[in-house]
Amino acid sequence: MAAGDSAGARGRRAREQALELARRSREAWELAGRWEAAAEAERQVAATLLTLTGTGWRLLVDRRWPGTRTANVDMILVGPGGVFVIDVKRWRDRPGVENGYLVAGGERRDAEVARVLAMARTADEKVAEFGMSPVAVRPVIVFAGHRLDERIGRVRLVGHPDVVHALVAEPRRLTARMVRVMSEYLEEAFPAYEVTVLKGGSVDERPEATALFDVAEVEKAALDSVLHAPIERWMTFLHPDQVAVVRRDWGGPARISGPAGTGKTVVALHRAAHLAARGSGRVLYVTFANNLPRVQGQLFRRLAGHFADRVEFRSLHGWAQAFLTERGVPVNLNSRRAKDAFSHAWMRVGRDSALVDVEPTPGYWQEEIDYVIKGRGITSLEEYREVARHGRRTALQTAHREAAWLLYEEYELLRKQRGVADFNDVLLAALDELRERPADPPYAAVIVDEVQDLTLVGVRLLHALAGDGPNGLLLIGDGQQAVYPGGFRLADAGIALKGRGTVLRTNYRNAAAILDEAMEVVSEDPFDDLEGPSPNGRRTVDTTYDGGQVIRAVAADAAEHDRILVAALRQLREDGNGGDGEDGALAGAAVLCRSIREIEHYHRVLTRAGLPVLRLENYDGRPVEAIKIGTYHRAKGLEFKHVYLPRHDAEIRPSADGDPARERAELARRQLFVAMTRARDLLWLGSVRR
Repeated sequence: MAAGDSAGARGRRAREQALELARRSREAWELAGRWEAAAEAERQVAATLLTLTGTGWRLLVDRRWPGTRTANVDMILVGPGGVFVIDVKRWRDRPGVENGYLVAGGERRDAEVARVLAMARTADEKVAEFGMSPVAVRPVIVFAGHRLDERIGRVRLVGHPDVVHALVAEPRRLTARMVRVMSEYLEEAFPAYEVTVLKGGSVDERPEATALFDVAEVEKAALDSVLHAPIERWMTFLHPDQVAVVRRDWGGPARISGPAGTGKTVVALHRAAHLAARGSGRVLYVTFANNLPRVQGQLFRRLAGHFADRVEFRSLHGWAQAFLTERGVPVNLNSRRAKDAFSHAWMRVGRDSALVDVEPTPGYWQEEIDYVIKGRGITSLEEYREVARHGRRTALQTAHREAAWLLYEEYELLRKQRGVADFNDVLLAALDELRERPADPPYAAVIVDEVQDLTLVGVRLLHALAGDGPNGLLLIGDGQQAVYPGGFRLADAGIALKGRGTVLRTNYRNAAAILDEAMEVVSEDPFDDLEGPSPNGRRTVDTTYDGGQVIRAVAADAAEHDRILVAALRQLREDGNGGDGEDGALAGAAVLCRSIREIEHYHRVLTRAGLPVLRLENYDGRPVEAIKIGTYHRAKGLEFKHVYLPRHDAEIRPSADGDPARERAELARRQLFVAMTRARDLLWLGSVRR
């Protein structure tokens, strides 16, 4: 009986839906009928799109129909998927795409594409005034009497029978309120258009008298939605200053810098989408860490949709290895055997040399080779004697440099005898090959995220790949967040920015309490920032997010510390106050560690406690109900609602001026700073009494 009632209820609902759809269709045709001067195709498409206004969409129609040479595009449709600039065509011959051009009847129709693109660019400029990303504005040409769904660059070509399905399937970008205010704003911005909706169908009924559009109010609403909604909301709204950077034309290599949390990576991803939408060439998005391209690529696919295949996300070494393989250049990368070669070289010529008077730990001198000698592409002792060792504060006398060079030569000899290459060799080989034979086809643009973590050779490689053309090379990074030793100047790579740079100064990620706690760690430390030294780590940052929580947990011993950590994570799961939508609290939690050894330890601790764990090297950016665990290095470029740092201060020590211990201490503080600034709402700092 219950089953029959259920079937009857479903039948009634289906009949009601069919009647409602028929009502909307009749009303839509009646409204469309008032546009007597419009062509039949335009009225037909308008009537179809008007049915969407019954579910909260808004349609702006050109008052100047019919479609004369002086008319704009026919319609602007605003809905959950964004702003759609729509032109309608009825052609006898079926349109198609050949070699990237719109064709019909054997002829190219460039003017049709140019017209809708021009209107879309104007709409871009208008919506950018309060922070809507250009990726949310979509130019569309609708063809009456034909079925198709293709693209020419940014423009979507869709048949009339397919248009509703195509637009409704777009990713959700706007709330009902934003649809309303956006349509009202666009009606003010484009007086030639009027908003048309079905009676009683609008989600938010428009008042009789609408006040002037309040940009500040919508900016605040958009910012609030970013701070308190799922992290992907920034895919639609940025700060207007950030949108201006995304859309800016650069006359050559450029740089975006700024303190932690100011949205540099967000801007970079939107910039990649902007370039992909407006050109046909490939865009390369490069970072140092090999887990970031997977995460950023996943976010970008959700951001850019059908432009995603035009942007290639790679780690620097991953790209270089693939490039060499494609060119048939053999490089036997084996970091384990290369480290073994260094160990033997140290035993032979290092441990009894003048180097131990400066620093007896061989790791310091391996870094000297990796980041100064090979990392800067130095090929002679004479050059090494004179080079400025940016980021290496320990002064070396001539005897020390000569001893370091001898160690380098011994290492190279043993490495080559073993027939293996290290990571620097991969970049050096790729740079040589690229200079010999440039990339074909070339990349239209190269975007480099976390550039401060690259070596000078890596930056030279990417500069050679992108060149000095307009909008070609964009460097994103902040020297205060460098997590590797050593450094360089962009001038050393032959890169002249000549004013082509911008500094972001507003933190959108971290709650104020968390940012203050993190800044205290590095406030006294100077740092190198690619274009010169910065003497003070305390930087001026505007905050947007008050509140936040910093919890300090101090334990008597390691066992008690781990019990407190497990209890805190269990409490987070029970409270369930950190999830986005259907995702639980643990989806936004991360435990970050200083070393691989600590990761292995805490992975065991959390797993034994029955808590789900996901290693950062396996994380691709999609929400999953598990605690993310990884090193400070792997967390670069990521953010989480809740961050837990076990034994965070175990390696933080004050040190004397001018010795390697100071270098290590400053580097450890920068690494801790990076880990702390991954947190949005809660930062948990674990300690064991010394």
